[in-house]
Amino acid sequence: MGATGYPRTSRGGGRLRLTRRGRLVVTVLLLLLVAGLAAVLSPASRAADPPRSAETAVVRPGDTLWSVAERHRPSGRPFAVIDEIRRLNDLDGYTVHAGQRLILPAKR
Repeated sequence: MGATGYPRTSRGGGRLRLTRRGRLVVTVLLLLLVAGLAAVLSPASRAADPPRSAETAVVRPGDTLWSVAERHRPSGRPFAVIDEIRRLNDLDGYTVHAGQRLILPAKR
């Protein structure tokens, strides 16, 4: 008997039983944890961060991505350099504006 005068009862093997609200809270916390890990480990988040020793260039009046790519890597393939510049700077198109600062790919 317990201290209250009622017999002690044990529930099935000490298993934790959650209410509906408890299950909801645990589910939401797990989803937040998974979403946070996915955001931190995703390739998009790593691509947006420029390398610490990245070279940059300021677009001059009359410049195009092609001219910036050729100036940055004269012996390289301009199309590959342009694609890398677009990826590093999250550019949707091929238009650049005078005064715009561009992160340039590492020279090989």
